[in-house]
Amino acid sequence: MFLVVSMVAGLLVAGLAVPVAAMAGVGGRAAQKTVEDLPQALETPPQPVKSKVTMANGKVLAYFYDQDRTYVKLKDIAPVMRKAQLAIEDHRFYEHGALDVQGTLRALLSNTASGDVTGGGSSITQQYVKMVRIQQAELAGNEKGIQDAQTASGAAGYARKIQELKYAIGLEKKLSKDQILERYLNIAYYGDGAYGVEAAARHYFSKSADELDLPEAAMLAGLVQSPDNDPVRHEEQAINRRNFVLSRMSEVGSITSKQLAEAKKATFDESEVKRTPNGCLSAQYPFLCDYVYKSLLKLPSLGKTPQARENAIKRGGLDIETAIDPKTQDAAQKAVTKYVDPKEPIISTMSMIQPGTGLIVGMAQNRYKMGDNAKKGETYYDYPATSDLGGSSGGFQSGSTFKAITIAAALEEGVSPSKTYNAQPRMQFGNGKVWKGCDGAFPLGGSYNAKNSTGVNGVMDMRRAAKGSVNTYFLQLERTIGICKVAKMADRLGVKMANGQDLVKTYGAIPSLTLGVVDLAPLSLAEAYATFAARGIHCDPIIIDKITNADGKKIDPPSGNCKRVISKDVADGVNSILQGVMEGNGTGVPARIPDGRPQAGKTGTTNDNQAVWFAGYTPDLAGVASIAEDVTMKPFLKDKKHDRRPGGLEGYYMKHSDRTLQGSGGGDAGSGIWSPAMTKALKGVEPSKFGNYKNSDTAGSKNVAVPDVSGMGLTKGQEKLEEAGFSVVNTTRYSDYAQGSFIGFSQYGGELPKFSTIYAVFSAGPAPKPKVTKKQKSGGSDSSDNDTSKKKKKKSDDGDGGKKKKSDDGGKKKKKKNN
Repeated sequence: MFLVVSMVAGLLVAGLAVPVAAMAGVGGRAAQKTVEDLPQALETPPQPVKSKVTMANGKVLAYFYDQDRTYVKLKDIAPVMRKAQLAIEDHRFYEHGALDVQGTLRALLSNTASGDVTGGGSSITQQYVKMVRIQQAELAGNEKGIQDAQTASGAAGYARKIQELKYAIGLEKKLSKDQILERYLNIAYYGDGAYGVEAAARHYFSKSADELDLPEAAMLAGLVQSPDNDPVRHEEQAINRRNFVLSRMSEVGSITSKQLAEAKKATFDESEVKRTPNGCLSAQYPFLCDYVYKSLLKLPSLGKTPQARENAIKRGGLDIETAIDPKTQDAAQKAVTKYVDPKEPIISTMSMIQPGTGLIVGMAQNRYKMGDNAKKGETYYDYPATSDLGGSSGGFQSGSTFKAITIAAALEEGVSPSKTYNAQPRMQFGNGKVWKGCDGAFPLGGSYNAKNSTGVNGVMDMRRAAKGSVNTYFLQLERTIGICKVAKMADRLGVKMANGQDLVKTYGAIPSLTLGVVDLAPLSLAEAYATFAARGIHCDPIIIDKITNADGKKIDPPSGNCKRVISKDVADGVNSILQGVMEGNGTGVPARIPDGRPQAGKTGTTNDNQAVWFAGYTPDLAGVASIAEDVTMKPFLKDKKHDRRPGGLEGYYMKHSDRTLQGSGGGDAGSGIWSPAMTKALKGVEPSKFGNYKNSDTAGSKNVAVPDVSGMGLTKGQEKLEEAGFSVVNTTRYSDYAQGSFIGFSQYGGELPKFSTIYAVFSAGPAPKPKVTKKQKSGGSDSSDNDTSKKKKKKSDDGDGGKKKKSDDGGKKKKKKNN
């Protein structure tokens, strides 16, 4: 036996030039070739380090990691920690080369007697090599590699030891002793999920590695060879191991006997144990965190493949700064949950985007805890987002908030805000009426009978229609410009279907598009409204502001891809019209931000009050609030066993919130969520002004031919004129024809500005004969007829300043103004 040991030792010291007899079962020449062919260069990639996500103020939002490790320089590790680790593992580390001959001989005696290669004797450098090989196998998911890099019997075990030594020799030619020790202390596993001395110090003692004292350092040093006996799970064993390390430090002269005695008295304080949360489940804002993580997985600058990007996130030590302002986020979260409790069978959201950058500054939902128990207010869906970023594939219909997009499309086509239609309380838009879709014109078969729900009806222009959210006006406007124009405008502005489908292909021929029937992601609607606020500059929503790697090198964050998608004039026109919604008797008045700053918005309510919305903005911030039924829960669940609650959200009493919903976009989503969230978010922000709208036809006043509809009659003539892009509004005038008779159209042939209004004129019957007073008969004057001040007063008392009566009268005088 002595002979074998001597020979092995000599061969090791000689640099492994010939085979060793101890490699039983391996032929001499084969063994020699194996040893000589072993590479000396060990690949030592950067150690996996956890990544950190912070909010705009630097507060940590989350960590992502495969191994909880924070790499630190040797100078940032307490000297006593270095001494403790060397004392127990390799106290002559700075005196020998890659091989500690004394330790190796001692191990060989032990291992040869047992027949296995399990004993120690390895230098710090050799141990580091072993740790690197284990780590590489772990990160590659190579279970056999992990096993091979640890303990193996017989010839394979000796081969592993020899391989490690050759790697160690090469490594010591490349790195200094300090560099090797630094890497060792950062790669070592210290038990209970702590990798590296910095993570271990923070985990067990709530301090950094440069603050460790003697008992703490000895405790950690002892865990490297027995990580399962950590003090959290096995306190007694860990303290015994610590004391062994302390005794070893005393033996090698690292500490005095007095220090030894004092250190052994120290106890372990379990209250100091801190765990580094991993991922989003325990984050303060788990769904914001999840949106960040899924955004990173799509980021090309982190790798070419999803797996490469995931590795970068969990191992690359990235410092990820988000644009989320805690003040804004808290404002959104408090507004949402205060109005709709998480346990309600209702889903509410608030999304806020910075115009001109696309930065998401707030994104909240009433169910803010991750989990699968909806009755407890939990969910795994990030409801404001699209499904690929964590949102529900179902999405929510946005109702009349979509009318703003129709306004933008109309203005771009050259329709003036003064464009009038006779928006009757209920109108038929099917039964063969011709519509323009993305594949051309088509007759809409069947009945499509639309109605107004706000009580605002009659002849009106675009401003009045927006203010009163008049359905039959906007359906006529959409029919005039074409459904495809509205769909493509929505796409340009960033509106996205929640399930990821193509909006234009899906809804490019659906007349009800303007009424908000798209199941969309709320955040994408905020994206669209932020484009209006930025005067036509669209930016993709982004939540990440900056990224740096472990070396401090900047990595390209997601880009907002900001570019102009509509002209300033079109955007200014939309802003001008939507400001009116927030004024006077507009549907958005209940949602106003009380400080009086310039603001614009649009309410939205879907069929049967399934959802209510408010989408609004100032020049500085855009926000969208939504409240919707959870159709998977009673009383809104509808299947063979359940009937959905009649009336939807309207009148529904939320017992957890102690509040009854109005079923109103302005009153619920606007006043209850949007206004308080925006008010707090904009506190201290100097108000900005919207751009001035020139109030002109944005595409010019190009004349187009008017079809000659002579002899066609009312129905066919109106269809022909509407197909040409003109709108037809009924008006009356006195004539000798019977009252109600169709007289004709206000124009046959010739040219008019595009999208002009043409009147269908009906007889009001013969003009009444003027009344003659007694004074007139006697030659006097009637003061009431000549009192112009009274006439003016009567006109000013009219809620519409007399304009309503004048417009209802129609006629050719009005036609010029409407154009």
